[in-house]
Amino acid sequence: MKMKPILLYRINLIAFFLVATMSLQGQNDTIPEITETIKTSEAPKTKKSKSEVKPSSTPTDSVKIKLKYGLRLGGDFGKLIRSSLDEDYKGFEVNGDFRITKRIYAAAELGTEEKNTINDYMDITSKGSYLKIGVDYNMYDNWLNMDNMIYFGFRIGGSTFSHDLNEATIYTTNQYWAPQLTLPNKLEFNGLTAFWAELQLGLKAEILTNLYMGLNVQVRLLATEKVPDNFENVYIPGFGKTYDSSAIGAGYSYTLSYRIPLFSKYK
Repeated sequence: MKMKPILLYRINLIAFFLVATMSLQGQNDTIPEITETIKTSEAPKTKKSKSEVKPSSTPTDSVKIKLKYGLRLGGDFGKLIRSSLDEDYKGFEVNGDFRITKRIYAAAELGTEEKNTINDYMDITSKGSYLKIGVDYNMYDNWLNMDNMIYFGFRIGGSTFSHDLNEATIYTTNQYWAPQLTLPNKLEFNGLTAFWAELQLGLKAEILTNLYMGLNVQVRLLATEKVPDNFENVYIPGFGKTYDSSAIGAGYSYTLSYRIPLFSKYK
């Protein structure tokens, strides 16, 4: 009689585990169906959100900016101002560039100069013409329809010129007793040439449609020059002062130019 409660307890325990196992198995079988139902119900929402985002990106992709290509011609009005203010200087320069790519421009300057150098020992007039050709690289990223430049440039320059030695005093070590020797006649030195390399750093801003104002500074390195007999070049047109036979020169320009628009390209 004592064995029956124990047997019933064991049978009930086994039955409980079987029912619990069957219940858990039934729950596991229903999970994929619920998951599939959830995915199916959320799928239209996902598609709808993608369709709403897509139109907003379309206007951005459709924006295109045109770059103007053409021949830009102008002059150095800084030389004109200096010519009107300095009686010992006369100069004139025309310059131009042409856009090759988005950032690269072919550039050139052509001009003439006449400079009187007067000090305690001489009076000399240097005059001639020069040509500089090279490229400019625009480092500035323009916004929309802007067309400005902050550029770095390189030039190869050449000049043909002459010197007129109007007056000269020959220096002697005996300043007190010996009279100073002076040049009796005017001397002319013709057929002189010089070549140099030049670096430029400048900017050009479009102040009106196709009208540009610019400013640049220049550093030059003299490569070769033809020197007169018993004399030195004190001023080379296009290069500037030689600073007692130094091969380094410097200068600046104020420019005003107009671009003749030929065609446009998209960026």
